Amino acid sequence: MTLRPTDSSTLLIDGKLVPGSGGTFEVFDPSTEELLGHAADATADDMDTAIAAARRAFDDTDWSRDHAFRARCLRQLRDALRGHIEELREITVAEVGAPLFLTSAAHLEGPIDDLLYFADLAESYSWKQDLGNAEPMGIPTHRYLLKEATGVVGAITPWNFPHQINFAKIGPALAAGNTVVLKPAPDTPWCAALVGKVLAEETDFPPGVLNIVTSSDHRLGAQLAEDPRVDLISFTGSTATGRSVMRAAAETLKKVFLELGGKSAFLVLDDADLRSACSMAAFTVSTHAGQGCAITTRLVVPRDKYDEAVAATAKTMRNLRPGDPRDPGTVCGPLISERQRARVESYLRLAVDEGGTIVVGGGRPAEHARGYFVEPTLISGLDNTSRTAQEEIFGPVLVVIPHDGDDDAVRIANDSPYGLSGAVYGTDPERIARVVSGVRTGTLGVNGGIWYAADAPFGGYKQSGIGREMGVAGFEEYLETKLVAEPAS
Repeated sequence: MTLRPTDSSTLLIDGKLVPGSGGTFEVFDPSTEELLGHAADATADDMDTAIAAARRAFDDTDWSRDHAFRARCLRQLRDALRGHIEELREITVAEVGAPLFLTSAAHLEGPIDDLLYFADLAESYSWKQDLGNAEPMGIPTHRYLLKEATGVVGAITPWNFPHQINFAKIGPALAAGNTVVLKPAPDTPWCAALVGKVLAEETDFPPGVLNIVTSSDHRLGAQLAEDPRVDLISFTGSTATGRSVMRAAAETLKKVFLELGGKSAFLVLDDADLRSACSMAAFTVSTHAGQGCAITTRLVVPRDKYDEAVAATAKTMRNLRPGDPRDPGTVCGPLISERQRARVESYLRLAVDEGGTIVVGGGRPAEHARGYFVEPTLISGLDNTSRTAQEEIFGPVLVVIPHDGDDDAVRIANDSPYGLSGAVYGTDPERIARVVSGVRTGTLGVNGGIWYAADAPFGGYKQSGIGREMGVAGFEEYLETKLVAEPAS
């Protein structure tokens, strides 16, 4: 496949589409290992220019104060991107390896449409809140709160769901009145680059309000985090990298939002429809080859139904063969790179070394001679103390763990450094309510309930992150609060 519209794509800096000072870097198709084309390769100087542009746009224009104009620009961007939806779809499937069916939802169309939610919020939000009169120290005083944009936002995003994560940052940040420098992952630069091209050519966004800097150099993310002209860092990625971002940001005491790793538990209570629940767990972990931080990767089932649960899960998983992401029927596409496949395969070897049994999968599919595919894999015979059950693998790998009742299921779910997401299946509402209140995660689906939406805040407990993304809570991550006091009239 050759995607000529974005071959040798450009950076968006200060309203202009410009080449990268470092030339270009290669973009590959993870399903075929073929070279797709090239992306603009920014240098530290390019990033410096982008930060300066964002700083000027915030300090020297009315962008942060003109709520209606911001809403109009965001709606323009959404409509313009809709006009390029098929081009965006082709790019997303090609460079991400995203299954085609997901581009109608969280991999493309959903995130683009979410811009409308944040446009509406820019206009409807209560930017001024009256606190009424009081007499502190005997002085009659009228007080009110102003909500104001934080300033320049540095957004650093990963490769697994690039549109969803990019728009979950730039949508609320821009709606709140900030200016943004977006540094997307080098594995998926085109998804961001085309957004920059559309914004520059088809919207009224002022120069410098959004800057998009693609690069093969991971150090540009650290540069964003360290620069004193940047007021807030919004980062999604691994917990290890999140720690580094937080340390770098601490030097200038900038605000930090972190959405990090997960090892979420899928809890099946003893009154649940076991086969239905296990089938859903198998489908979930296989979707997009398990490359999602909130995907449930620990299946926790009643001990006396363990063998039945393993059999039911295996039956579904055997039918979820890795396939060409361009096929509408594909659920499990490729991993993003050879590096990521090697990581997943190292965990499969570790599972066996720890005493686990690979029930289904565990290898590369014979039907795909090329592409970074790994079979959806089910592992039994391990408990929750194993590294395979504790560490984030980021592949289509599910570990089945037995529990001894509801309280034990909650204990296992919480016995993790992470607390991002999870699922509970059962029939007794009171028991489900107790489990929900006991599990320490930022999101929790009950009996198939979907927690993802533009108005629903997403984030984690413990080492899964700091803060929330999406919804009003996510919007307010990008705001400061100013208290104003004046003499009471």
